[in-house]
Amino acid sequence: MLKTRLISTFILIPITILMVFLLPIIPFSIAVSIICLISAWEWGKMHHFSDYIHRIWICAIFGSLCITMIVIISKSYLYSNNWHIFWYIFGSISIVWWVLAFSLILSYPDSAIFWKNSNVLRFFFGILTILPFFWGILTLRQFHHINDNIVGTWCLLHIVILIWINDSSAYFIGKTLGRRKLLENVSPKKTWEGFIGGILISTGISWLFSKYMPIKVIHPSLIFIYSIIAIIVSTIGDLTESMFKREAGIKDSGSFIPGHGGILDRIDSLFAAVPIFVYLILLSLY
Repeated sequence: MLKTRLISTFILIPITILMVFLLPIIPFSIAVSIICLISAWEWGKMHHFSDYIHRIWICAIFGSLCITMIVIISKSYLYSNNWHIFWYIFGSISIVWWVLAFSLILSYPDSAIFWKNSNVLRFFFGILTILPFFWGILTLRQFHHINDNIVGTWCLLHIVILIWINDSSAYFIGKTLGRRKLLENVSPKKTWEGFIGGILISTGISWLFSKYMPIKVIHPSLIFIYSIIAIIVSTIGDLTESMFKREAGIKDSGSFIPGHGGILDRIDSLFAAVPIFVYLILLSLY
């Protein structure tokens, strides 16, 4: 399993780098939309929407919302001087959701009483989890694009690789040195040693990234601070998916990525980190 996990990681990293740097915005948006649609399918499966027609409807709704967002982002960048206002709305909604998700995690399993039997709530939780991530990825990819088309690309690569480094570091440190459970009711294998070790390693990498990235529009110290916040918040995204999987009685959301499980298992931390990171950047500039 460890060998398979490493092989998948070494394949995913160059694919991600090439996709971020080489794909024009429309193909890039389509690629991210496909990732979100697979995530939506896995979300439905994880929450036991066993009827295929229900999952197809979930994907259809998500697909429609993704297309609508692509149009809004494109139009707002081209024709509106206040395009960032759209993000403030989604960013604020995302912050409220992750604060709520954190409270659900801390009070689990008691909190499951309020949502485990409600298809509407579980579907709504999926929208609040996946769509702000989609919006954040596209917004960050086009960030400052008119003046310097490389700024958003570097910022996006920075946060994606950084969160993956945090996840991998926490996994290996927790596996080798972990003794104290982080939240055993939610994720029995996660430890405080892994959590702290992952933060320390990814913080060091973030310092190097922020110091040497070719970005002038944002001060390196701000990128560093926002990155630390995103790293910490990313754990909430990870634990939220772990909580839902635990309640569903499954280990992985799918089997799309060998050694990692499903798409949700690979990008769950990014669901929380990306929108918060983008929100902080836009808040500081606008």
